[in-house]
Amino acid sequence: MNVIATEFTPWASLGGGVLIGLATVLLMWTRGNVLGATGILAGFMTPSSSWDWTWRALMIGGMLTAPLVLLGLTGSFPAIEVPMSRFAMILGGLIVGVGVTYGSGCTSGHGVCGIARLSPRSIAATLTFMLTAGITVYIIRHVIGG
Repeated sequence: MNVIATEFTPWASLGGGVLIGLATVLLMWTRGNVLGATGILAGFMTPSSSWDWTWRALMIGGMLTAPLVLLGLTGSFPAIEVPMSRFAMILGGLIVGVGVTYGSGCTSGHGVCGIARLSPRSIAATLTFMLTAGITVYIIRHVIGG
């Protein structure tokens, strides 16, 4: 059986979690908005005002420039390894896009913000996509053997 090793990164994961939590709280406190990445991107594409576009552009800019900050702090970019074919990544992206559309949100909106607000809909959505992800990984790694 082919087993794929997963790197355990507790400090980087803790740091990332703290930054996501801080950004979530600051956005809710300053704007009253939920930090849902797909909602921020969708609102950026169809803003309701120039200020709405500006704060969304700043959030997206921060997400895109974070690797540059890491480069400045550590001297290297984060390692990104994708053990999938380009076709599998595109298909996965399309499936995720359909999922966030029908689920009215993504892991950041439902999983971070929704659960923190004890939203039953977000708890159900998070359980659904986490269970689906677990089943998918099991099938890919142990049934198909990818």
